[in-house]
Amino acid sequence: MPQHPALIVLDPAARDADAEHELLRAQGPAARIDILGVEAWSVSDPVLLKQLLTSPEVSKDGRRHWPGFDEAVRTWPLALWVAATNMFTAYGGDHRRLRRTVAPAFSARRVAAMRPTVEGIVEQLLDALEATPDGEVTDLRDRLAYPLPIAVIGRLLGVPDDRGNEFRSLVNDVFSTTLTPEEAAANAEQLYAMLDALIAAKRADPGEDMASVLIALGEEDADGRGLAEEELRDTFLLMINAGYETTVNLIDQAVTRLLTDPEQLAHVREGRASWTDVVEETLRHSPPVKHLPLRFAVTDIELPDGRTIAKGEAILASYAAANRHPGWHRDPHAFDVTRITKEHLAFGHGIHFCLGAALARMEAEIALEAFFDRFPDAALAPGEGDTGPVASLISNGHRSVPVRLRPRRD
Repeated sequence: MPQHPALIVLDPAARDADAEHELLRAQGPAARIDILGVEAWSVSDPVLLKQLLTSPEVSKDGRRHWPGFDEAVRTWPLALWVAATNMFTAYGGDHRRLRRTVAPAFSARRVAAMRPTVEGIVEQLLDALEATPDGEVTDLRDRLAYPLPIAVIGRLLGVPDDRGNEFRSLVNDVFSTTLTPEEAAANAEQLYAMLDALIAAKRADPGEDMASVLIALGEEDADGRGLAEEELRDTFLLMINAGYETTVNLIDQAVTRLLTDPEQLAHVREGRASWTDVVEETLRHSPPVKHLPLRFAVTDIELPDGRTIAKGEAILASYAAANRHPGWHRDPHAFDVTRITKEHLAFGHGIHFCLGAALARMEAEIALEAFFDRFPDAALAPGEGDTGPVASLISNGHRSVPVRLRPRRD
C-alpha cells in the first residue's frame, strides 16, 4: 500500500459536505487531504480519532511540532487557527496551565447561574419575533440562533451590547474558508483591535465579568499561573469564537431538522423524547463544526491499516464524518431523536474537550423549547431564502433558516 495515496482536495465552500465525508470514510480510518493548500491526514474513524485526541503523541502546538508552521502563518488563510496563543493551540504543561486558568468561567455553578440570563435573552428575542405578521417569512438564523450566543458570551465577558454585531461579522470570517490569505489577515487585525479595546476598557473599569477576572489573574499572579498579555488576548479570542459560532449552528441545525421532519418534533411534544435528546442527536447528526484544524504528530504514528502518519505531519479532526461512521451508529444518516445511543464527538474528546459544552447545550435547550412553545405552527419556507450551507470547511450551518412563524390568516 502506498504511503501517500492521491490527495482528496477539500472543497473550501463545502457545497456537498455529506458526499465529501463519505469519500473520506471510504479511504479507511484516515485519508490524505489538502485543506486550502496544506496537506494533512483527515481522521474520520471515531475509534482512531478518540485515540489520537487523547494521545501525547499528538500535539496542538504547531510552533513546536509542525515544520510547516512558519510558511502557514505567512500564507495559509486559516493561520489564526494554528498561530493563536491560547489553550486551543497549547500542548502539555502549557495546556494544563491555560485550561486551569480559564476553566472557572465554565464551571457547573457558573453555567447554572447563567440560566435566568439565558432565559431572559430568549424571551426578549421571541417577543421581537412575535411582532412578525402572520404568514410573513423571517430568518431564524439571523433573529434567534445568532443573537442569543452573542448576547450570552457578551454578558460572560462584559462586552457592551452595542458591540455584539461588530464581533459577529469578524468572527464569521474567522470560520470562513473562502477568504484569501490577505483578507483573513485583515480580518484578524480588526478582531484583535476590538479585543485590545475590550481589554483596555476592562483594565480602566473592571467589573464582575470573566474578562475582568482573567485580566486580574494576569496582572496579580506571580507564580506563573496567570496569563501573559498575548495569552490573555488570544484566550478572549477563543472564548468568543467557541462560544458563538458553534451555538449558532447548533440552534440552526436543530430547528431545521425538526421542521424538516415533523415526526421528530412530535416525539418531543408527545413525550417520547426530550429537548436534551434533540440537542444530542443534532450534535451527532449535524455537529456545529465539520473539521477542526489542526493537530500534529509528535512522533511517527502507525495507523490500523499499516500506513504511518509521519512525525511533523498535520492531522485534521473530521468530527462530522466521524459522527456518522457506519461502524459507530445504526442508520447513521437518519436524524432520530429517539435513538438510544447518541454518542458523538461534536465537542471534541480528551484534554481538549470544549469547556463551553454545557453552556452551549443549555442555550440550545432553552431556545428550542421556548421557540416551539411560543410558535407551535412554525414551518420552514422553502424557496424564501438561501438555505445552502455556509461557505466553510469548519462551520456547519445554513446561510439562512427561513420560517413562517404562523400561517397567513385570511
